[in-house]
Amino acid sequence: MRYIPFGSDRREVSEIVLGLMRIGPGKTTANSMSVPEVGYLLDTALDTGINMLDNADIYANGACEEKLGEVFAARPELRQKFFLQTKCGIVKDPDFTYFDFSKEHILKSVDGSLARMKTDHIDSLLLHRPDALMEPEEIAEAFDILKASGKVLNFGLSNCSPMMIERLKKYLPMPIVADQIQLSAAFTPTLDAGFNFNTATDASIMRDGGIIEYCSFNDITIQAWSALQYGFFGGVFLGSEKYPVLNKVIDRIAEEKQVTNTAVALAWILRLPISVQAIIGTTKPQRVRDAAEAASFTLSRKEWYEIYLAAGNILP
Repeated sequence: MRYIPFGSDRREVSEIVLGLMRIGPGKTTANSMSVPEVGYLLDTALDTGINMLDNADIYANGACEEKLGEVFAARPELRQKFFLQTKCGIVKDPDFTYFDFSKEHILKSVDGSLARMKTDHIDSLLLHRPDALMEPEEIAEAFDILKASGKVLNFGLSNCSPMMIERLKKYLPMPIVADQIQLSAAFTPTLDAGFNFNTATDASIMRDGGIIEYCSFNDITIQAWSALQYGFFGGVFLGSEKYPVLNKVIDRIAEEKQVTNTAVALAWILRLPISVQAIIGTTKPQRVRDAAEAASFTLSRKEWYEIYLAAGNILP
Protein backbone atom coordinates (compact mmCIF):
# COMPACT_ATOMS: atom_id res chain seq x y z
CA MET A 1 0.00 0.00 0.00
CA ARG A 2 1.10 3.55 -0.68
CA TYR A 3 0.20 6.47 1.57
CA ILE A 4 -0.25 10.22 1.22
CA PRO A 5 -0.01 12.96 3.87
CA PHE A 6 -3.54 14.17 4.53
CA GLY A 7 -5.14 16.98 6.46
CA SER A 8 -3.75 19.63 8.76
CA ASP A 9 -1.67 17.13 10.73
CA ARG A 10 -0.41 15.44 7.52
CA ARG A 11 -1.40 12.00 8.76
CA GLU A 12 -0.42 9.16 6.46
CA VAL A 13 -3.55 7.69 4.87
CA SER A 14 -3.87 4.97 2.24
CA GLU A 15 -4.37 5.76 -1.44
CA ILE A 16 -7.25 3.29 -1.43
CA VAL A 17 -10.19 4.28 0.80
CA LEU A 18 -12.84 1.82 1.96
CA GLY A 19 -16.28 3.33 1.36
CA LEU A 20 -19.08 2.09 3.59
CA MET A 21 -22.17 3.05 1.60
CA ARG A 22 -23.28 -0.57 1.29
CA ILE A 23 -22.73 -1.99 4.78
CA GLY A 24 -26.18 -0.96 5.98
CA PRO A 25 -29.54 -2.37 4.88
CA GLY A 26 -30.02 -2.67 1.13
CA LYS A 27 -33.31 -3.01 -0.65
CA THR A 28 -34.16 -5.81 1.78
CA THR A 29 -33.00 -6.46 5.33
CA ALA A 30 -31.33 -9.62 4.02
CA ASN A 31 -28.76 -7.38 2.34
CA SER A 32 -27.63 -5.93 5.65
CA MET A 33 -24.20 -7.00 6.86
CA SER A 34 -23.81 -8.37 10.38
CA VAL A 35 -21.45 -6.78 12.88
CA PRO A 36 -18.94 -9.67 12.56
CA GLU A 37 -19.07 -9.39 8.76
CA VAL A 38 -18.31 -5.67 8.84
CA GLY A 39 -15.58 -6.31 11.38
CA TYR A 40 -13.99 -8.87 9.08
CA LEU A 41 -14.23 -6.41 6.19
CA LEU A 42 -12.36 -3.83 8.26
CA ASP A 43 -9.78 -6.42 9.31
CA THR A 44 -9.21 -7.28 5.67
CA ALA A 45 -8.73 -3.61 4.84
CA LEU A 46 -6.13 -3.25 7.58
CA ASP A 47 -4.36 -6.41 6.45
CA THR A 48 -3.95 -4.90 2.98
CA GLY A 49 -2.78 -1.55 4.35
CA ILE A 50 -6.04 0.39 3.90
CA ASN A 51 -6.42 2.66 6.92
CA MET A 52 -9.10 5.16 5.84
CA LEU A 53 -12.89 4.79 5.91
CA ASP A 54 -15.47 6.93 4.11
CA ASN A 55 -19.05 7.14 5.37
CA ALA A 56 -21.99 9.60 5.23
CA ASP A 57 -25.01 10.39 7.34
CA ILE A 58 -27.27 9.85 4.31
CA TYR A 59 -26.07 6.31 3.56
CA ALA A 60 -29.04 4.04 4.26
CA ASN A 61 -30.51 6.97 6.24
CA GLY A 62 -27.80 6.73 8.88
CA ALA A 63 -27.79 2.93 9.11
CA CYS A 64 -24.29 2.65 7.66
CA GLU A 65 -22.93 4.92 10.40
CA GLU A 66 -24.92 2.94 12.97
CA LYS A 67 -23.49 -0.35 11.72
CA LEU A 68 -19.96 0.99 11.93
CA GLY A 69 -20.72 2.22 15.44
CA GLU A 70 -21.85 -1.26 16.44
CA VAL A 71 -18.52 -2.61 15.21
CA PHE A 72 -16.57 0.03 17.12
CA ALA A 73 -18.63 -0.69 20.26
CA ALA A 74 -17.89 -4.40 19.99
CA ARG A 75 -14.23 -3.86 19.08
CA PRO A 76 -13.07 -0.44 20.38
CA GLU A 77 -9.48 -1.03 19.26
CA LEU A 78 -10.53 -0.75 15.62
CA ARG A 79 -11.50 2.91 15.89
CA GLN A 80 -7.95 4.08 16.52
CA LYS A 81 -6.61 2.09 13.59
CA PHE A 82 -8.63 4.01 11.03
CA PHE A 83 -8.76 7.56 9.74
CA LEU A 84 -12.52 8.13 9.80
CA GLN A 85 -14.26 10.37 7.30
CA THR A 86 -17.97 11.07 6.98
CA LYS A 87 -20.17 13.53 5.14
CA CYS A 88 -23.23 15.70 5.78
CA GLY A 89 -25.40 18.19 3.93
CA ILE A 90 -27.95 16.02 2.12
CA VAL A 91 -31.43 16.09 3.64
CA LYS A 92 -33.80 13.27 2.75
CA ASP A 93 -37.15 14.86 3.49
CA PRO A 94 -40.39 12.83 3.17
CA ASP A 95 -41.39 15.08 0.28
CA PHE A 96 -38.07 15.36 -1.58
CA THR A 97 -34.31 15.45 -1.11
CA TYR A 98 -32.45 18.76 -0.83
CA PHE A 99 -29.15 20.19 0.42
CA ASP A 100 -28.47 22.10 3.64
CA PHE A 101 -25.12 23.69 4.60
CA SER A 102 -26.58 25.81 7.39
CA LYS A 103 -24.71 26.10 10.67
CA GLU A 104 -27.58 24.48 12.55
CA HIS A 105 -27.74 21.51 10.20
CA ILE A 106 -23.97 20.92 10.14
CA LEU A 107 -23.69 20.95 13.94
CA LYS A 108 -26.74 18.72 14.37
CA SER A 109 -25.48 16.31 11.69
CA VAL A 110 -22.07 15.93 13.28
CA ASP A 111 -23.56 15.20 16.69
CA GLY A 112 -25.76 12.57 15.05
CA SER A 113 -22.83 10.99 13.23
CA LEU A 114 -20.72 10.88 16.38
CA ALA A 115 -23.51 9.17 18.28
CA ARG A 116 -24.23 6.66 15.53
CA MET A 117 -20.57 5.77 14.97
CA LYS A 118 -19.80 5.55 18.70
CA THR A 119 -16.79 7.84 18.47
CA ASP A 120 -15.76 11.13 20.07
CA HIS A 121 -14.29 12.66 16.92
CA ILE A 122 -14.38 12.59 13.12
CA ASP A 123 -11.00 12.80 11.43
CA SER A 124 -12.41 14.41 8.28
CA LEU A 125 -15.84 15.91 7.61
CA LEU A 126 -16.98 16.64 4.05
CA LEU A 127 -19.95 18.72 2.96
CA HIS A 128 -21.67 16.33 0.59
CA ARG A 129 -23.38 18.12 -2.33
CA PRO A 130 -23.24 21.85 -3.20
CA ASP A 131 -25.89 23.96 -1.51
CA ALA A 132 -26.76 26.99 -3.65
CA LEU A 133 -28.14 28.68 -0.51
CA MET A 134 -24.98 28.18 1.53
CA GLU A 135 -23.78 31.13 3.57
CA PRO A 136 -19.99 30.84 3.97
CA GLU A 137 -20.01 32.80 7.21
CA GLU A 138 -22.34 30.22 8.78
CA ILE A 139 -20.24 27.33 7.55
CA ALA A 140 -17.13 29.00 8.96
CA GLU A 141 -18.82 29.39 12.35
CA ALA A 142 -19.88 25.74 12.36
CA PHE A 143 -16.43 24.50 11.38
CA ASP A 144 -14.79 26.71 13.99
CA ILE A 145 -17.05 25.31 16.72
CA LEU A 146 -16.44 21.72 15.63
CA LYS A 147 -12.68 22.22 15.43
CA ALA A 148 -12.45 23.97 18.81
CA SER A 149 -14.52 21.24 20.48
CA GLY A 150 -12.36 18.48 19.00
CA LYS A 151 -15.35 16.87 17.32
CA VAL A 152 -13.87 17.29 13.82
CA LEU A 153 -10.17 17.50 12.96
CA ASN A 154 -10.25 18.26 9.22
CA PHE A 155 -12.76 19.66 6.74
CA GLY A 156 -13.40 19.10 3.07
CA LEU A 157 -16.04 19.06 0.35
CA SER A 158 -17.63 16.68 -2.09
CA ASN A 159 -18.68 17.47 -5.67
CA CYS A 160 -17.72 21.13 -5.39
CA SER A 161 -16.17 23.34 -8.07
CA PRO A 162 -13.04 25.52 -7.69
CA MET A 163 -15.10 28.69 -7.35
CA MET A 164 -17.29 27.12 -4.67
CA ILE A 165 -14.14 26.23 -2.77
CA GLU A 166 -12.73 29.74 -3.24
CA ARG A 167 -15.94 31.26 -1.92
CA LEU A 168 -15.69 29.17 1.23
CA LYS A 169 -11.95 29.71 1.67
CA LYS A 170 -12.54 33.45 1.97
CA TYR A 171 -14.24 32.86 5.31
CA LEU A 172 -12.95 29.57 6.67
CA PRO A 173 -10.44 29.64 9.53
CA MET A 174 -8.93 26.33 8.39
CA PRO A 175 -7.95 24.77 5.04
CA ILE A 176 -10.11 22.62 2.80
CA VAL A 177 -8.25 19.30 2.68
CA ALA A 178 -10.21 17.25 0.13
CA ASP A 179 -12.80 17.32 -2.63
CA GLN A 180 -14.60 14.16 -3.70
CA ILE A 181 -15.39 13.98 -7.40
CA GLN A 182 -16.64 11.25 -9.72
CA LEU A 183 -13.73 9.85 -11.72
CA SER A 184 -12.98 6.52 -13.36
CA ALA A 185 -11.46 5.16 -16.55
CA ALA A 186 -14.99 5.23 -18.00
CA PHE A 187 -15.94 8.66 -16.62
CA THR A 188 -13.39 11.33 -17.53
CA PRO A 189 -14.96 14.78 -18.10
CA THR A 190 -12.42 16.29 -15.71
CA LEU A 191 -9.66 15.23 -18.12
CA ASP A 192 -11.39 15.52 -21.50
CA ALA A 193 -11.63 19.32 -21.48
CA GLY A 194 -7.90 19.65 -20.88
CA PHE A 195 -7.00 17.34 -23.73
CA ASN A 196 -9.38 19.14 -26.07
CA PHE A 197 -8.56 22.71 -25.06
CA ASN A 198 -9.05 25.19 -27.88
CA THR A 199 -10.91 22.77 -30.11
CA ALA A 200 -14.48 23.11 -31.36
CA THR A 201 -15.72 19.84 -29.90
CA ASP A 202 -18.08 18.91 -27.11
CA ALA A 203 -15.16 17.33 -25.28
CA SER A 204 -13.54 20.77 -24.95
CA ILE A 205 -16.37 22.06 -22.76
CA MET A 206 -15.03 22.50 -19.24
CA ARG A 207 -17.82 21.36 -16.93
CA ASP A 208 -15.83 21.18 -13.71
CA GLY A 209 -13.90 24.44 -13.66
CA GLY A 210 -10.55 22.66 -13.85
CA ILE A 211 -10.96 20.96 -10.47
CA ILE A 212 -7.97 18.62 -10.80
CA GLU A 213 -5.56 21.45 -11.62
CA TYR A 214 -7.11 23.66 -8.94
CA CYS A 215 -6.76 21.05 -6.22
CA SER A 216 -3.18 20.35 -7.25
CA PHE A 217 -2.31 24.06 -6.99
CA ASN A 218 -3.95 24.33 -3.57
CA ASP A 219 -2.74 21.08 -1.94
CA ILE A 220 -6.25 19.64 -1.84
CA THR A 221 -6.60 15.87 -2.16
CA ILE A 222 -8.85 14.56 -4.91
CA GLN A 223 -10.95 11.57 -3.79
CA ALA A 224 -12.41 9.62 -6.70
CA TRP A 225 -15.85 8.12 -6.08
CA SER A 226 -17.56 5.58 -8.37
CA ALA A 227 -14.00 4.64 -9.28
CA LEU A 228 -15.15 1.51 -11.12
CA GLN A 229 -18.41 2.80 -12.59
CA TYR A 230 -19.56 4.51 -15.76
CA GLY A 231 -22.18 7.24 -16.03
CA PHE A 232 -24.07 8.44 -12.99
CA PHE A 233 -24.33 5.11 -11.13
CA GLY A 234 -24.69 3.43 -14.52
CA GLY A 235 -22.95 0.32 -13.31
CA VAL A 236 -19.47 -1.21 -13.09
CA PHE A 237 -17.58 -1.07 -16.39
CA LEU A 238 -15.38 -4.06 -15.60
CA GLY A 239 -16.81 -7.02 -17.48
CA SER A 240 -19.54 -4.86 -19.01
CA GLU A 241 -20.52 -5.56 -22.61
CA LYS A 242 -20.76 -1.79 -23.07
CA TYR A 243 -16.96 -1.52 -22.81
CA PRO A 244 -15.47 -4.46 -24.72
CA VAL A 245 -12.32 -2.66 -25.90
CA LEU A 246 -11.64 -1.14 -22.48
CA ASN A 247 -12.02 -4.50 -20.76
CA LYS A 248 -9.77 -6.20 -23.31
CA VAL A 249 -7.00 -3.69 -22.64
CA ILE A 250 -7.41 -3.76 -18.85
CA ASP A 251 -7.51 -7.57 -18.79
CA ARG A 252 -4.35 -7.77 -20.89
CA ILE A 253 -2.46 -5.36 -18.63
CA ALA A 254 -3.73 -7.22 -15.56
CA GLU A 255 -2.41 -10.50 -16.95
CA GLU A 256 0.94 -8.94 -17.79
CA LYS A 257 1.31 -7.53 -14.29
CA GLN A 258 -0.27 -10.57 -12.60
CA VAL A 259 -2.86 -8.49 -10.78
CA THR A 260 -6.64 -8.24 -11.05
CA ASN A 261 -8.56 -6.07 -13.49
CA THR A 262 -9.86 -4.15 -10.48
CA ALA A 263 -6.32 -3.24 -9.51
CA VAL A 264 -5.51 -1.99 -13.02
CA ALA A 265 -8.69 0.12 -13.19
CA LEU A 266 -7.91 1.77 -9.86
CA ALA A 267 -4.21 2.16 -10.67
CA TRP A 268 -5.32 4.24 -13.65
CA ILE A 269 -6.72 6.82 -11.21
CA LEU A 270 -3.75 6.64 -8.87
CA ARG A 271 -1.36 7.28 -11.80
CA LEU A 272 -2.37 10.95 -11.85
CA PRO A 273 0.59 13.00 -10.50
CA ILE A 274 -1.46 14.70 -7.80
CA SER A 275 -2.60 13.91 -4.27
CA VAL A 276 -5.33 11.43 -5.14
CA GLN A 277 -7.26 8.57 -3.54
CA ALA A 278 -9.66 6.02 -5.00
CA ILE A 279 -12.74 5.09 -2.96
CA ILE A 280 -14.02 1.53 -3.24
CA GLY A 281 -17.50 0.50 -2.13
CA THR A 282 -17.32 -3.27 -2.00
CA THR A 283 -18.56 -5.42 0.89
CA LYS A 284 -16.56 -8.43 -0.28
CA PRO A 285 -13.23 -9.04 1.50
CA GLN A 286 -11.62 -10.55 -1.61
CA ARG A 287 -12.50 -7.49 -3.65
CA VAL A 288 -10.86 -5.33 -0.99
CA ARG A 289 -7.70 -7.41 -1.46
CA ASP A 290 -7.98 -7.05 -5.22
CA ALA A 291 -8.40 -3.28 -4.96
CA ALA A 292 -5.45 -2.88 -2.61
CA GLU A 293 -3.16 -4.29 -5.32
CA ALA A 294 -3.65 -1.02 -7.22
CA ALA A 295 -1.15 0.65 -4.91
CA SER A 296 1.52 -1.99 -5.52
CA PHE A 297 2.50 -0.89 -9.03
CA THR A 298 2.43 2.11 -11.36
CA LEU A 299 1.08 2.15 -14.89
CA SER A 300 3.39 3.43 -17.59
CA ARG A 301 2.38 6.48 -19.57
CA LYS A 302 1.65 4.30 -22.58
CA GLU A 303 -0.56 1.98 -20.52
CA TRP A 304 -2.43 4.92 -18.99
CA TYR A 305 -3.17 6.48 -22.38
CA GLU A 306 -4.08 3.13 -23.89
CA ILE A 307 -6.77 2.70 -21.20
CA TYR A 308 -8.03 6.25 -21.74
CA LEU A 309 -8.39 5.69 -25.48
CA ALA A 310 -9.90 2.22 -25.03
CA ALA A 311 -12.77 3.80 -23.09
CA GLY A 312 -13.84 5.50 -26.32
CA ASN A 313 -12.02 8.78 -25.89
CA ILE A 314 -10.18 10.52 -28.75
CA LEU A 315 -7.05 12.61 -28.42
CA PRO A 316 -6.82 15.67 -30.74
